[in-house]
Order: sequence, then C-alpha cells, then structure tokens
Amino acid sequence: MKPLDIVVIGCGNPNRSDDGVGPHVVRLLREKGVPDNVRVFDGGTDGMGIMYSARGATHLIIVDARIPEGSPGAIYEVPGEVLEAPPKQSLNLHDFRWDNALYAGKRIYGDDFPKSISVLLIEAASLELGLGLSEEVTVAADLAESRIRDTITEWLAA
Repeated sequence: MKPLDIVVIGCGNPNRSDDGVGPHVVRLLREKGVPDNVRVFDGGTDGMGIMYSARGATHLIIVDARIPEGSPGAIYEVPGEVLEAPPKQSLNLHDFRWDNALYAGKRIYGDDFPKSISVLLIEAASLELGLGLSEEVTVAADLAESRIRDTITEWLAA
C-alpha cells in the first residue's frame, strides 16, 4: 500500500479581491505548519501546474473562490469527481483550469494521481480588481484552514 501523501493547493488570483482566498488559506497552513507527509502549494491560476503538483499524491484538497451568489463566506465542500471537466479545445493555457487538471490528471497519470480529491469553494463577496479579502471571506478562510487540518488528521488516523 502506498504511504499517505497529501497535497493541498490554493487556487486564485490575489489581485482580484476574494479570488485570492485559496492562496490565503495556503499561507495560513504554512504559517501554522503541516505534517511531513503534507505538501502545500499556491497554485495561483495555473491549471497545468496544479496537475503536476498533484501527481504522485494519494489525497488532494483544492481551495478556491466561488462566484458571488448572495452568501459571501459560505463554504461548499464538493468531491473532485463532481467538478472535474474536460478542457476546451484551445491554444491558450489560461483556459486550462483546476477542474480541467482533475480530469486530465486522472487520464494522463492514472494510478499516480490522487484517488481522494476534495474541493473547498468559498463564496466570494467580490471578484473585482483589488487587494485583500472581504471580512466574510477572511472569516471563512480561517474556518476552511481549520476544516482542512481536521480532514488531514482524519486521513492520517485512518
């Protein structure tokens, strides 16, 4: 049996207000420290990089912002297989997002891609140009960081 190898990737653009919540959660995890078998990455907006960073892991957690729909700071946890999507035909790598990375990574890497994938989506208050998170999303980021730690603890205990 393959030893547990957990990867957490925060996605988003910190120059677009609450879209930076994924990298913010990653920063919180790094500041507080993670177990040796947990790797943490700021994936930014690089879908291909996300696919490469997840390769070889047994478990993957992705954190990203969700489009505002009236409940800023709400946290939605969704299994990765629900959100994975084939990439559109394009010559622009900016069109290859993390949901495409989940789809392609499974097909390219097979057993060398995580079997357990969880996605935390935090509803944004704003995705406008600007630095810093809204108050609601800052609170949600702290909760998401705690939830990720709980999930890691559960996986390590299993």
